[in-house]
Amino acid sequence: MTNTQKVAQSAAMIAIFTLISKFLGFLREILIAYTYGSGYETDTYFLAMTATVIVMTIVGAALNTTLVPIFTEIDKKSGKEGKLKFLNNILNMVFFLTIILALLGFVLSPKVIKILARGFEGEQFQLAVKLNRIGLPIIIFLGFTYVFSGYLHSSEIFGPPAIMGLPYNLVFIIFMVFFAKEGQIEGLMLVSVIAASTQFLIQVPAIKHQGYKYSLDIDLKDPYLRKALFLVIPVLIGSAVHQLNTIVDKTLASSLVEGSISALTYASRINDLIVSVFVMAITTVVYPMLAKAFNDEDYLQVKKIMGLGINIILIITVPATIGILILSEPMIKIFFQRGAFTETATIMTSKALVFYSIGLIGSSIRMLLNRVYYSFQDTRSPMINGITGVAANIGLNLLLIDSMGHAGLALATSISTTFASLLLFINLRKQLGKIGLKQYLICFFKSLLASIIMGIVVYLMYFKLTPLLPSLWIVQLLMLLLSVGVGVVLYIILCSALGIREMRILIATLVKKLKAK
Repeated sequence: MTNTQKVAQSAAMIAIFTLISKFLGFLREILIAYTYGSGYETDTYFLAMTATVIVMTIVGAALNTTLVPIFTEIDKKSGKEGKLKFLNNILNMVFFLTIILALLGFVLSPKVIKILARGFEGEQFQLAVKLNRIGLPIIIFLGFTYVFSGYLHSSEIFGPPAIMGLPYNLVFIIFMVFFAKEGQIEGLMLVSVIAASTQFLIQVPAIKHQGYKYSLDIDLKDPYLRKALFLVIPVLIGSAVHQLNTIVDKTLASSLVEGSISALTYASRINDLIVSVFVMAITTVVYPMLAKAFNDEDYLQVKKIMGLGINIILIITVPATIGILILSEPMIKIFFQRGAFTETATIMTSKALVFYSIGLIGSSIRMLLNRVYYSFQDTRSPMINGITGVAANIGLNLLLIDSMGHAGLALATSISTTFASLLLFINLRKQLGKIGLKQYLICFFKSLLASIIMGIVVYLMYFKLTPLLPSLWIVQLLMLLLSVGVGVVLYIILCSALGIREMRILIATLVKKLKAK
């Protein structure tokens, strides 16, 4: 099997599981919006959740990113036994680190909330502190999750990490359907802790199948542990800087009209749906392949793998951006506007979604380019890039918030992310030489042409035909799904007609997979 087929097949598998997981996650968000609305309670919950997971998201993402190339290097030099030994060592280190972080989080919770939510006072401030403290065990569970995922990804085992979102979202859905009550947001945070535990537990069987047996041993003299520490610090700083975007946005949004934090959160999660389902699938598969190619000093293969990944990202994110720009408001209205989620919340969320979608292409490509740097153990360049991006984001936030409100925060994020992505491209070309920029531009403009034609057809189908039909929710939903379905089919046909090679490869791989079944 060629690398192209391997990427397509593995990415398709991850995308399918992630799509199911995200559908459940989308249902989870709908149920949360229905029960708690978009205001006081949800603003407090989302802010408290950010305060709870922000440190471990930074540390965990840095660990996962750093561990893949290190596990790959250990496998080449010491084999599977060496990898398992290092897994045990790093797992114990992370366990003790997360215990310390959770204890510090409990003590410092009021100060953290004060920093993140300058607009919270009185009862809302106290509730945020309470929710933050309830959620602190999530830190420990996330630590295990990231370490296990790093090991499995380095072994090109993608199934267990891909499906961990299923039990996570099912726990929420069961709670929301049978137990949730308006005014009892503490229960939602407690369920968040239970759901987080399922993410590492579902990976345990795969880890055991690899021959892993836990022991309490810690080898502080392990050279790979020192190397991981050396590499993880710049990634840690880069991840922290990236999370600073979220902190700045929510801190500024807490001083705006009620519901601003919730609108940004809902919009960001819908926008991230594309990234999580498709782009993350591609980068997850490509990353260990890049690490192996760099380990073998096969730079031509590195450029081929990177080129394949970028072009696939383009043919996914370009039409997704056009689709969101056209259908943002009806999507929010159909899926969210009910119960405590009002028409005002729909308008606020859809406006934020439009401006977040502008940066979808840039943020997706940036994700892959970061993996390219990490695969050859250059963690410094993404760190500097992250600092530059956040500086641009803060400046744009302050520039746009007065005139555009929460929508200005979303636009600032999109512009700064796209700018940072361009800087990564320029720097990477200096390190690797020619990287096929012409081919990327050709793929982009072909995808854009196909997307514009698709967008026109989708717009006419939904906005011209729907008003002629009965004004019922189910009719609007069916028309939305029909419009999107027709748009997808049309886009695939147009991409194939325009000679986009990656689209043909994806279709051929999918057809072959279906025939095999």
